[in-house]
Amino acid sequence: MHRSNVYYLKGKVQHYAWGGYSYIPQLLGQPVTDKPAAEYWMGAHQSAPSELDTPQGPVLLNEYIASAPAGVLGAAAAEKFGELPYLFKILDVKDMLSIQVHPTKAEAEKGFRRENEAGIPLSAPNRNYKDANHKPEIMVALSEFWLLHGFLPEDKLKKVLQEVPELRSLAGTFEQDGYFGLYKKVMEMPQNEVNALLRPLAERVLPAYKAGQLQKSDPAFWTGRAIDNDPAGLERLDRGIFSIYFFNIVYAAPGEAVFQDAGIPHAYLEGQNAELMANSDNVLRGGLTPKHIDVPELLKHTRFEAVHPNILKGEPVHNGQERIYPTPAPDFVISTITLKAGDTYQHTATAPETWIVQDGEGQVNELPIRQGSSVFIPFGVPYTLTAGSGLVVFKAAIP
Repeated sequence: MHRSNVYYLKGKVQHYAWGGYSYIPQLLGQPVTDKPAAEYWMGAHQSAPSELDTPQGPVLLNEYIASAPAGVLGAAAAEKFGELPYLFKILDVKDMLSIQVHPTKAEAEKGFRRENEAGIPLSAPNRNYKDANHKPEIMVALSEFWLLHGFLPEDKLKKVLQEVPELRSLAGTFEQDGYFGLYKKVMEMPQNEVNALLRPLAERVLPAYKAGQLQKSDPAFWTGRAIDNDPAGLERLDRGIFSIYFFNIVYAAPGEAVFQDAGIPHAYLEGQNAELMANSDNVLRGGLTPKHIDVPELLKHTRFEAVHPNILKGEPVHNGQERIYPTPAPDFVISTITLKAGDTYQHTATAPETWIVQDGEGQVNELPIRQGSSVFIPFGVPYTLTAGSGLVVFKAAIP
Protein backbone atom coordinates (compact mmCIF):
# COMPACT_ATOMS: atom_id res chain seq x y z
CA MET A 1 0.00 0.00 0.00
CA HIS A 2 1.71 3.21 -1.16
CA ARG A 3 1.21 6.34 0.86
CA SER A 4 2.70 9.71 0.12
CA ASN A 5 2.68 10.26 3.85
CA VAL A 6 5.55 10.58 6.24
CA TYR A 7 4.47 11.00 9.85
CA TYR A 8 5.77 12.81 12.89
CA LEU A 9 6.56 10.30 15.61
CA LYS A 10 6.42 11.08 19.32
CA GLY A 11 8.69 8.82 21.37
CA LYS A 12 8.76 8.07 25.10
CA VAL A 13 11.37 9.43 27.51
CA GLN A 14 12.47 6.87 30.12
CA HIS A 15 13.51 8.34 33.47
CA TYR A 16 16.00 5.69 34.66
CA ALA A 17 18.18 6.80 37.58
CA TRP A 18 21.46 6.52 35.63
CA GLY A 19 20.45 9.13 33.05
CA GLY A 20 21.59 12.71 32.64
CA TYR A 21 19.21 15.62 33.05
CA SER A 22 19.68 17.99 30.13
CA TYR A 23 20.85 16.24 26.93
CA ILE A 24 17.58 14.57 25.86
CA PRO A 25 15.23 17.43 26.89
CA GLN A 26 17.46 19.93 25.06
CA LEU A 27 17.56 17.72 21.95
CA LEU A 28 13.75 17.45 22.01
CA GLY A 29 13.21 21.12 22.86
CA GLN A 30 11.62 20.26 26.21
CA PRO A 31 12.23 21.88 29.61
CA VAL A 32 14.94 20.36 31.82
CA THR A 33 13.41 19.04 35.07
CA ASP A 34 14.68 17.39 38.24
CA LYS A 35 13.92 13.95 36.72
CA PRO A 36 16.75 12.19 34.89
CA ALA A 37 16.08 11.64 31.18
CA ALA A 38 18.03 8.47 30.39
CA GLU A 39 16.55 7.12 27.15
CA TYR A 40 14.28 8.33 24.37
CA TRP A 41 12.46 5.35 22.79
CA MET A 42 11.28 5.49 19.19
CA GLY A 43 9.55 2.23 18.40
CA ALA A 44 6.65 -0.16 18.82
CA HIS A 45 7.78 -2.17 21.90
CA GLN A 46 4.62 -2.97 23.85
CA SER A 47 6.00 -1.50 27.08
CA ALA A 48 6.48 2.02 25.61
CA PRO A 49 5.12 2.39 22.06
CA SER A 50 5.62 5.68 20.21
CA GLU A 51 2.71 7.73 18.88
CA LEU A 52 2.19 8.63 15.22
CA ASP A 53 0.63 11.91 14.22
CA THR A 54 -1.72 10.82 11.39
CA PRO A 55 -4.42 12.85 9.57
CA GLN A 56 -6.98 10.74 11.49
CA GLY A 57 -5.41 11.78 14.79
CA PRO A 58 -2.75 10.26 17.07
CA VAL A 59 -2.30 6.47 16.89
CA LEU A 60 0.14 4.15 18.72
CA LEU A 61 2.82 2.82 16.38
CA ASN A 62 2.30 -0.84 17.42
CA GLU A 63 -1.45 -0.54 16.68
CA TYR A 64 -0.82 1.27 13.39
CA ILE A 65 1.49 -1.57 12.26
CA ALA A 66 -0.87 -4.30 13.53
CA SER A 67 -3.71 -2.81 11.46
CA ALA A 68 -1.79 -3.40 8.17
CA PRO A 69 1.50 -5.23 8.76
CA ALA A 70 2.34 -5.93 5.11
CA GLY A 71 1.49 -2.37 4.10
CA VAL A 72 3.58 -0.69 6.77
CA LEU A 73 6.48 -3.18 7.06
CA GLY A 74 6.51 -4.59 3.53
CA ALA A 75 5.42 -8.18 2.81
CA ALA A 76 8.85 -9.76 3.44
CA ALA A 77 9.42 -8.05 6.82
CA ALA A 78 5.81 -8.69 7.87
CA GLU A 79 6.24 -12.38 7.17
CA LYS A 80 9.68 -12.64 8.76
CA PHE A 81 9.15 -10.51 11.89
CA GLY A 82 5.40 -9.86 12.20
CA GLU A 83 6.15 -6.54 13.94
CA LEU A 84 8.60 -3.65 13.76
CA PRO A 85 11.79 -5.67 14.36
CA TYR A 86 13.86 -2.85 15.85
CA LEU A 87 13.78 -0.38 18.74
CA PHE A 88 15.59 2.93 18.24
CA LYS A 89 16.84 5.01 21.18
CA ILE A 90 18.87 8.03 22.17
CA LEU A 91 20.78 7.44 25.45
CA ASP A 92 22.33 9.89 27.89
CA VAL A 93 24.55 7.89 30.24
CA LYS A 94 25.56 9.91 33.32
CA ASP A 95 26.17 6.98 35.69
CA MET A 96 27.37 3.53 34.69
CA LEU A 97 24.75 1.01 33.60
CA SER A 98 24.62 -2.53 34.94
CA ILE A 99 26.79 -5.15 33.26
CA GLN A 100 24.53 -6.97 30.81
CA VAL A 101 24.34 -10.00 28.57
CA HIS A 102 21.54 -10.51 26.03
CA PRO A 103 20.28 -14.00 25.08
CA THR A 104 20.10 -15.52 21.60
CA LYS A 105 16.70 -15.75 19.88
CA ALA A 106 16.31 -19.50 20.61
CA GLU A 107 17.23 -19.05 24.29
CA ALA A 108 14.94 -16.02 24.67
CA GLU A 109 11.99 -18.03 23.32
CA LYS A 110 12.70 -20.87 25.78
CA GLY A 111 13.27 -18.53 28.75
CA PHE A 112 10.16 -16.44 28.06
CA ARG A 113 8.00 -19.58 27.80
CA ARG A 114 9.53 -21.08 30.96
CA GLU A 115 8.89 -17.94 33.05
CA ASN A 116 5.34 -17.61 31.69
CA GLU A 117 4.60 -21.22 32.60
CA ALA A 118 6.02 -20.62 36.09
CA GLY A 119 3.53 -17.76 36.46
CA ILE A 120 6.19 -15.05 37.10
CA PRO A 121 4.54 -11.65 36.43
CA LEU A 122 6.14 -9.63 33.61
CA SER A 123 6.85 -6.79 36.04
CA ALA A 124 8.39 -9.02 38.76
CA PRO A 125 11.91 -7.93 39.79
CA ASN A 126 13.17 -11.53 39.41
CA ARG A 127 11.86 -11.81 35.84
CA ASN A 128 14.69 -12.39 33.30
CA TYR A 129 12.72 -12.55 30.03
CA LYS A 130 10.33 -9.72 29.11
CA ASP A 131 9.69 -11.08 25.60
CA ALA A 132 10.68 -13.91 23.25
CA ASN A 133 13.25 -11.97 21.22
CA HIS A 134 17.02 -11.69 21.06
CA LYS A 135 18.62 -8.27 21.56
CA PRO A 136 21.70 -7.64 19.45
CA GLU A 137 22.40 -3.90 19.45
CA ILE A 138 24.58 -1.24 17.88
CA MET A 139 25.47 2.14 19.34
CA VAL A 140 26.81 5.17 17.48
CA ALA A 141 28.59 7.66 19.74
CA LEU A 142 27.13 11.19 19.80
CA SER A 143 29.81 12.39 22.24
CA GLU A 144 32.99 10.88 23.62
CA PHE A 145 31.68 7.49 24.78
CA TRP A 146 33.10 4.87 27.17
CA LEU A 147 31.91 1.29 27.59
CA LEU A 148 32.92 -2.16 28.81
CA HIS A 149 32.77 -4.70 25.96
CA GLY A 150 33.64 -8.40 26.18
CA PHE A 151 36.48 -10.22 27.94
CA LEU A 152 40.05 -8.96 27.50
CA PRO A 153 42.28 -11.05 25.24
CA GLU A 154 44.13 -13.71 27.26
CA ASP A 155 47.55 -12.01 27.43
CA LYS A 156 46.00 -8.72 28.60
CA LEU A 157 43.85 -10.40 31.24
CA LYS A 158 46.86 -12.39 32.56
CA LYS A 159 48.77 -9.12 32.84
CA VAL A 160 45.93 -7.47 34.81
CA LEU A 161 45.74 -10.45 37.21
CA GLN A 162 49.49 -10.15 37.82
CA GLU A 163 49.73 -6.35 38.04
CA VAL A 164 46.72 -5.59 40.26
CA PRO A 165 47.90 -6.93 43.65
CA GLU A 166 44.36 -7.49 45.00
CA LEU A 167 43.47 -9.72 42.02
CA ARG A 168 46.59 -11.92 42.05
CA SER A 169 44.83 -14.65 43.99
CA LEU A 170 42.60 -15.17 40.91
CA ALA A 171 45.47 -15.72 38.44
CA GLY A 172 45.63 -19.47 39.16
CA THR A 173 41.89 -19.87 38.53
CA PHE A 174 42.22 -18.22 35.10
CA GLU A 175 45.32 -20.31 34.32
CA GLN A 176 43.46 -23.52 35.17
CA ASP A 177 39.80 -22.90 34.29
CA GLY A 178 39.91 -20.08 31.73
CA TYR A 179 37.33 -17.32 31.29
CA PHE A 180 34.39 -19.43 32.44
CA GLY A 181 36.08 -20.60 35.65
CA LEU A 182 37.31 -17.11 36.53
CA TYR A 183 33.93 -15.43 35.97
CA LYS A 184 31.98 -18.21 37.70
CA LYS A 185 34.25 -17.90 40.74
CA VAL A 186 33.70 -14.16 41.26
CA MET A 187 29.98 -14.29 40.40
CA GLU A 188 29.32 -17.13 42.88
CA MET A 189 31.67 -15.81 45.58
CA PRO A 190 29.91 -15.12 48.92
CA GLN A 191 29.50 -11.39 49.56
CA ASN A 192 31.80 -11.40 52.62
CA GLU A 193 34.62 -12.79 50.43
CA VAL A 194 33.91 -10.20 47.73
CA ASN A 195 34.25 -7.51 50.41
CA ALA A 196 37.46 -9.00 51.80
CA LEU A 197 39.06 -9.24 48.35
CA LEU A 198 37.95 -5.86 46.99
CA ARG A 199 38.20 -3.74 50.16
CA PRO A 200 41.98 -3.07 49.85
CA LEU A 201 41.53 -2.28 46.13
CA ALA A 202 38.66 0.10 46.94
CA GLU A 203 40.67 1.87 49.65
CA ARG A 204 43.55 2.27 47.23
CA VAL A 205 41.65 3.62 44.19
CA LEU A 206 38.95 5.73 45.85
CA PRO A 207 41.24 8.57 47.05
CA ALA A 208 42.96 8.69 43.63
CA TYR A 209 39.55 8.80 41.89
CA LYS A 210 38.28 11.58 44.16
CA ALA A 211 41.49 13.55 43.64
CA GLY A 212 41.02 13.34 39.85
CA GLN A 213 44.32 11.48 39.34
CA LEU A 214 43.00 8.61 37.18
CA GLN A 215 42.50 8.30 33.42
CA LYS A 216 39.22 6.93 32.01
CA SER A 217 41.20 4.23 30.18
CA ASP A 218 42.21 2.85 33.61
CA PRO A 219 39.83 0.36 35.28
CA ALA A 220 40.66 2.04 38.61
CA PHE A 221 38.79 5.17 37.41
CA TRP A 222 35.51 3.28 36.86
CA THR A 223 36.02 1.25 40.04
CA GLY A 224 36.39 4.50 41.97
CA ARG A 225 33.24 5.90 40.37
CA ALA A 226 31.26 2.70 41.02
CA ILE A 227 32.14 2.80 44.72
CA ASP A 228 31.67 6.56 45.01
CA ASN A 229 28.18 6.32 43.44
CA ASP A 230 27.07 3.29 45.48
CA PRO A 231 24.99 4.12 48.58
CA ALA A 232 26.50 0.99 50.22
CA GLY A 233 29.97 2.48 49.65
CA LEU A 234 32.72 0.27 51.07
CA GLU A 235 30.32 -1.80 53.19
CA ARG A 236 28.99 -4.03 50.41
CA LEU A 237 31.28 -3.92 47.40
CA ASP A 238 29.67 -4.72 44.05
CA ARG A 239 31.04 -7.86 42.36
CA GLY A 240 30.66 -6.04 39.05
CA ILE A 241 33.99 -4.37 39.94
CA PHE A 242 35.78 -7.59 38.93
CA SER A 243 34.33 -7.22 35.43
CA ILE A 244 35.71 -3.68 35.10
CA TYR A 245 39.15 -5.35 35.30
CA PHE A 246 38.24 -8.44 33.23
CA PHE A 247 36.58 -6.64 30.27
CA ASN A 248 37.84 -4.34 27.51
CA ILE A 249 37.41 -0.65 28.31
CA VAL A 250 36.47 0.85 24.94
CA TYR A 251 36.48 4.47 23.82
CA ALA A 252 34.34 5.55 20.85
CA ALA A 253 34.69 9.03 19.35
CA PRO A 254 31.58 10.80 17.97
CA GLY A 255 30.44 8.98 14.81
CA GLU A 256 32.17 5.71 15.76
CA ALA A 257 30.03 2.64 16.47
CA VAL A 258 30.21 -0.61 18.47
CA PHE A 259 28.06 -3.69 17.84
CA GLN A 260 27.17 -6.04 20.71
CA ASP A 261 25.94 -9.48 19.72
CA ALA A 262 24.12 -12.02 21.91
CA GLY A 263 26.30 -13.30 24.74
CA ILE A 264 28.88 -10.47 24.75
CA PRO A 265 28.98 -8.98 28.26
CA HIS A 266 29.00 -5.18 28.20
CA ALA A 267 28.15 -2.03 30.13
CA TYR A 268 27.80 1.58 29.05
CA LEU A 269 29.94 3.80 31.26
CA GLU A 270 29.53 7.40 30.11
CA GLY A 271 28.39 9.58 27.22
CA GLN A 272 25.56 9.97 24.73
CA ASN A 273 24.72 7.60 21.89
CA ALA A 274 22.14 6.62 19.32
CA GLU A 275 21.32 2.97 19.93
CA LEU A 276 19.49 0.56 17.67
CA MET A 277 18.55 -2.94 18.77
CA ALA A 278 16.22 -5.81 18.09
CA ASN A 279 12.75 -5.08 19.52
CA SER A 280 13.41 -6.60 22.94
CA ASP A 281 13.92 -5.71 26.58
CA ASN A 282 15.69 -8.95 27.61
CA VAL A 283 18.61 -8.31 29.95
CA LEU A 284 20.63 -10.71 32.12
CA ARG A 285 22.60 -8.64 34.63
CA GLY A 286 26.11 -9.21 35.94
CA GLY A 287 26.75 -6.47 38.48
CA LEU A 288 27.08 -2.70 39.01
CA THR A 289 23.40 -2.79 39.90
CA PRO A 290 21.04 -3.15 42.86
CA LYS A 291 18.75 -5.17 40.53
CA HIS A 292 18.20 -8.94 40.37
CA ILE A 293 21.21 -11.01 39.23
CA ASP A 294 20.43 -14.59 38.19
CA VAL A 295 23.96 -16.04 38.19
CA PRO A 296 23.19 -19.51 36.71
CA GLU A 297 21.19 -17.89 33.88
CA LEU A 298 23.95 -15.34 33.28
CA LEU A 299 26.65 -18.05 33.10
CA LYS A 300 24.51 -20.02 30.65
CA HIS A 301 24.32 -17.15 28.15
CA THR A 302 27.69 -15.39 28.42
CA ARG A 303 30.26 -15.97 25.68
CA PHE A 304 33.47 -16.91 27.50
CA GLU A 305 35.97 -15.89 24.87
CA ALA A 306 38.50 -13.15 24.11
CA VAL A 307 36.99 -10.12 22.41
CA HIS A 308 39.05 -7.76 20.25
CA PRO A 309 36.85 -4.65 20.10
CA ASN A 310 35.84 -3.67 16.58
CA ILE A 311 35.22 0.08 16.27
CA LEU A 312 33.01 0.66 13.21
CA LYS A 313 33.62 3.89 11.28
CA GLY A 314 30.68 3.45 8.89
CA GLU A 315 30.70 3.13 5.09
CA PRO A 316 29.69 5.96 2.75
CA VAL A 317 26.72 5.27 0.41
CA HIS A 318 24.29 7.42 -1.63
CA ASN A 319 27.09 9.59 -3.12
CA GLY A 320 28.59 10.05 0.31
CA GLN A 321 25.43 11.71 1.68
CA GLU A 322 24.76 8.71 3.93
CA ARG A 323 27.02 6.64 6.20
CA ILE A 324 25.83 3.14 7.00
CA TYR A 325 27.02 0.87 9.84
CA PRO A 326 26.50 -2.74 8.68
CA THR A 327 26.21 -5.54 11.30
CA PRO A 328 25.30 -9.25 11.11
CA ALA A 329 21.87 -8.53 12.68
CA PRO A 330 18.94 -9.20 10.30
CA ASP A 331 16.60 -6.97 12.36
CA PHE A 332 18.05 -3.50 11.88
CA VAL A 333 20.52 -1.17 10.22
CA ILE A 334 21.51 2.33 11.36
CA SER A 335 22.84 5.11 9.16
CA THR A 336 23.41 8.86 9.26
CA ILE A 337 22.38 11.28 6.51
CA THR A 338 24.45 14.49 6.45
CA LEU A 339 23.42 17.30 4.07
CA LYS A 340 24.67 20.83 3.50
CA ALA A 341 22.18 23.71 3.20
CA GLY A 342 20.12 23.31 0.00
CA ASP A 343 21.18 19.68 -0.64
CA THR A 344 18.49 17.06 -1.36
CA TYR A 345 18.44 13.34 -0.68
CA GLN A 346 15.92 11.12 -2.49
CA HIS A 347 14.91 7.58 -1.67
CA THR A 348 11.97 5.17 -1.59
CA ALA A 349 11.68 3.37 1.76
CA THR A 350 12.57 -0.31 1.17
CA ALA A 351 11.63 -0.92 4.83
CA PRO A 352 9.88 1.10 7.53
CA GLU A 353 12.25 3.93 8.51
CA THR A 354 12.45 5.80 11.80
CA TRP A 355 14.43 9.04 11.93
CA ILE A 356 15.59 11.53 14.49
CA VAL A 357 17.07 14.88 13.48
CA GLN A 358 20.31 15.32 15.39
CA ASP A 359 21.12 18.76 14.08
CA GLY A 360 19.85 21.46 11.72
CA GLU A 361 16.51 21.75 9.93
CA GLY A 362 14.85 21.06 6.61
CA GLN A 363 11.87 19.17 5.27
CA VAL A 364 10.95 15.67 4.14
CA ASN A 365 8.26 15.78 1.43
CA GLU A 366 5.99 18.52 2.83
CA LEU A 367 6.83 17.87 6.51
CA PRO A 368 9.08 20.50 8.17
CA ILE A 369 11.70 18.93 10.48
CA ARG A 370 14.28 20.37 12.86
CA GLN A 371 16.61 19.22 15.64
CA GLY A 372 14.75 16.69 17.83
CA SER A 373 12.04 15.89 15.24
CA SER A 374 11.28 12.18 14.88
CA VAL A 375 9.68 10.83 11.74
CA PHE A 376 8.23 7.45 10.68
CA ILE A 377 8.15 6.48 7.00
CA PRO A 378 6.23 3.30 6.06
CA PHE A 379 7.48 0.78 3.49
CA GLY A 380 7.26 1.83 -0.15
CA VAL A 381 6.95 5.58 0.45
CA PRO A 382 9.06 7.73 -1.92
CA TYR A 383 10.48 10.81 -0.26
CA THR A 384 12.72 13.82 -0.82
CA LEU A 385 14.69 15.27 2.07
CA THR A 386 15.81 18.88 1.64
CA ALA A 387 18.23 20.61 4.02
CA GLY A 388 17.37 24.14 5.08
CA SER A 389 20.57 24.51 7.09
CA GLY A 390 23.23 21.82 7.55
CA LEU A 391 21.24 18.71 8.48
CA VAL A 392 22.20 15.52 10.33
CA VAL A 393 19.61 12.72 10.50
CA PHE A 394 19.97 9.33 12.22
CA LYS A 395 17.96 6.69 10.38
CA ALA A 396 16.86 3.23 11.54
CA ALA A 397 15.70 0.68 8.97
CA ILE A 398 15.86 -3.05 8.11
CA PRO A 399 18.79 -4.29 5.99
